[in-house]
Amino acid sequence: MNTQQHEALLQLDTPTVCNALEVVDPSRRGRGFNIKPFVCGQPSLPPIVGYARTARIRAQHPPATQVDSLGYYQYIAEGGPTPSIVVVEDLDSTPGFGALWGEVNTNVHYGLGCLGVVTNGSIRDLPDAQPKFQMLAGMVNPSHAFVHVVDWGCPVTVHGLEVCEQDLIHADLHGAVVVPAAAIDDLLAEAARIMKRERILITAAQTEGFNLAAIKAAYRSMSDIH
Repeated sequence: MNTQQHEALLQLDTPTVCNALEVVDPSRRGRGFNIKPFVCGQPSLPPIVGYARTARIRAQHPPATQVDSLGYYQYIAEGGPTPSIVVVEDLDSTPGFGALWGEVNTNVHYGLGCLGVVTNGSIRDLPDAQPKFQMLAGMVNPSHAFVHVVDWGCPVTVHGLEVCEQDLIHADLHGAVVVPAAAIDDLLAEAARIMKRERILITAAQTEGFNLAAIKAAYRSMSDIH
């Protein structure tokens, strides 16, 4: 992903990215995005785009072995290109039992070049979290319980979203989607066409006297956009 592609992707919301991917690669209609809803900790933030760092956590019971927190933070800082988005799978039978994400970790991760987290686990300290750090999580929870990182750098699945480290992620308040790097240019071109076609129908719908004849006329105009 070059700088121009990155800036262009930031102008799109995640549903539009999904729509464009469905055209560029029809197989993506049924995979590559979350299929369960997230709680969004920062709904006013714009979309984020970054390379995945992956990790797995537990919180219901104390860790069986010593946790290598510095090793994990080194991975966040040095484990691939930046900006990054950390995708964290909570392995507990009750995901979200304890929150890894609050005032401290949002600031630490943001300081290490991470723009946000996507997790089936929980978040907390919402008013005190790093204001530029996006959080998509399974729930909000007041306690950290016994939360600890089990491992990192492995494939994870979060609410149906399958992610490998260094996958390119696009995320906003709607959810997250994996973007194939080789498809970015085609995706951007298709997204522009989609938005142009949609605008024709939306404008017609917002015009006084809108009716079925106006829909038909809008469809004719939309079909001319290739």
